[in-house]
Amino acid sequence: MFEVPLPLDRDGILFRLRFTTLAVGTVPNYLPSISAAIGGETPQRYVWRLCIGLHSAPRFLVAIAYWNHYHSCHCAHPRYPRLCRINFALNVLENVALLLLTYVSSSENYENTCPEERKSYKWKLVLFLFNLVTFSLAVGVYFHHNWYCEAGAYTIFAFLEYLVVLSNMAFHMTAWWDFGNKELMVSSQPEDKRF
Repeated sequence: MFEVPLPLDRDGILFRLRFTTLAVGTVPNYLPSISAAIGGETPQRYVWRLCIGLHSAPRFLVAIAYWNHYHSCHCAHPRYPRLCRINFALNVLENVALLLLTYVSSSENYENTCPEERKSYKWKLVLFLFNLVTFSLAVGVYFHHNWYCEAGAYTIFAFLEYLVVLSNMAFHMTAWWDFGNKELMVSSQPEDKRF
């Protein structure tokens, strides 16, 4: 892939690099992400995680220090206390997100998905949304029936209730794809392992 630099010339050139070598080495990644630069290889990943882990405690202390500082200012604006809480929450959220991004790398999340896992996730999402919508509609129809006693409203509620239960059962049946290659075994323990 990379060519060896050409031998040095007698005219004082100390280093020579062909443009094709430069192009191959620099064009594919214009700007790598920080997570790709620090999370892919073993030594720098552990150094980065250690540094962020050690650095996170002082960052939380600084967030608390800002919280105390802003509360000691006694601003008369009616929204000031709410802004202080929002500022503190955003500081803590930023620190927690940094820790999560450090310890849960994006490459670890996407390497091990197979077609069955993707299918299971897709169906879980569809069934969750369907269940949420039918449950919300069932609640609305139930209250509508209790308030107005319209004919057929309770039948619609009962139908939606069945859909909620069936979609919940189907959601849990996606374990078929998640654990399709697993087996449940019942056996007795060997004599030396009994307590």
